[in-house]
Amino acid sequence: MFSERFAPRFYETDSLGHVNNTVFPAWFEHARGPLCRWFTPDLDVKKWRLIIAKISCEYKHECFYGKDVTVKTAIKSIGNSSFVVTQACYQLDTLVACGETVMVHFDHQKKQSLPVPEDIKRIMSDYLLEGEWPKSLSDTD
Repeated sequence: MFSERFAPRFYETDSLGHVNNTVFPAWFEHARGPLCRWFTPDLDVKKWRLIIAKISCEYKHECFYGKDVTVKTAIKSIGNSSFVVTQACYQLDTLVACGETVMVHFDHQKKQSLPVPEDIKRIMSDYLLEGEWPKSLSDTD
């Protein structure tokens, strides 16, 4: 499982003092960075091999400025050309948001999906979830 820690920035808050709901998908995207390097190690967009087919986000609790958040990232399932990434965001050991992203290994020139290479599937399997998740932050370490 990957883990990324963020300090919410003031401009990410809304008029109610909460971290704005549009921020969580951006945090999730940033936290998927290590996973993207499996497909494009130098992150050169001219060699990019991934697209997002679906993204979802559930808001579980208020999240506030001034307290760090941790995003945990894991692989939920691996298919032939696609895989599901599951993520959870915690603040003060409380689950504040979670989501899933369906990603597809993709050839942008040919505009078609490609099988996920076996060597990358082996790496992914090390991050494959077992059991129910997300749980409390202390349960996912």
